[in-house]
Amino acid sequence: MGNRLTAVLVGLAVLLFLGYSSIFVVNERQQAIVVRFGQIQDVKTAPGLYFKLPFAFMDADRVQYVENRALRFDHDNIRVQVSGGKFYEVDAFVVYRITDARRFRQTVSGDQMSAESRLRTRLDASLRRVYGLRGFESALSDARASMMQEVRDDLRPDAESLGISIVDVRIRRTDLTQEVSQQTFERMKSERLAEAELIRARGNEAAQRRRAVADREVVELESTAQRQSEVLRGEGDAERNKVFGVAFQRDPDFFEFYRSMSAYANALNGNGTTLVLSPDSTFFRYFNNINGAPPAAPAAPAPAPAN
Repeated sequence: MGNRLTAVLVGLAVLLFLGYSSIFVVNERQQAIVVRFGQIQDVKTAPGLYFKLPFAFMDADRVQYVENRALRFDHDNIRVQVSGGKFYEVDAFVVYRITDARRFRQTVSGDQMSAESRLRTRLDASLRRVYGLRGFESALSDARASMMQEVRDDLRPDAESLGISIVDVRIRRTDLTQEVSQQTFERMKSERLAEAELIRARGNEAAQRRRAVADREVVELESTAQRQSEVLRGEGDAERNKVFGVAFQRDPDFFEFYRSMSAYANALNGNGTTLVLSPDSTFFRYFNNINGAPPAAPAAPAPAPAN
């Protein structure tokens, strides 16, 4: 009884082992390549549960999984020379899919790194060729799209030989190298300095022109103002003389008195002016007489008596 139970358990274990080693699962992100004695037996691309021969350790059936989704690899710091002779650094990346798992296994043994290495070499050569036919400005203009399409078309034949389909190629960066950057910076600096000097010269010229116009307008305004002031002063003097004439005709005595008072105010204004005049001068006639009559002449001395 005990031997029979042991045999049953051993048989169940063997069956479980055979069943487990005969089953493999493929998910939606994978493809499975069934290799039997070193030869590709089948390729499973749809997700699901599949069977194979057991005893993989005897090299019966082995399952190799490869990706069934879009993959990407980057290629950075590619040194390229454009048609002008200058060097630039380019960063690019490639998006691809493994569309023929059988060929992928046959060419690169299903090794993704080996496939990307071969594509990277071809990408490097294609970028050098495409940039070498154009100037640097093309990578910064609308021609950039056609450049990426041209590189993609260059890669597709080599990729198809590996069982790979190129989905897209993108150029992420195009920069000057350090040496060219310094030269370009110095050239741009010189151009900006020359442009600044030109703008400054034009500004000085415009400033001098406007300053000359302003000076001329100032002279014209001053001349006009001077002329108008002279005219107004003449009109004022004429009006003053007219008023004086009317006043003199109405009251000559008062007019003489007013003119004398004005003369006193102008002559004795406290500015240190010294006048040397005779007390009986007509200038002081209103000091001696309110009516302005000249002072009486002194009486002649009586003649001495005769001896």
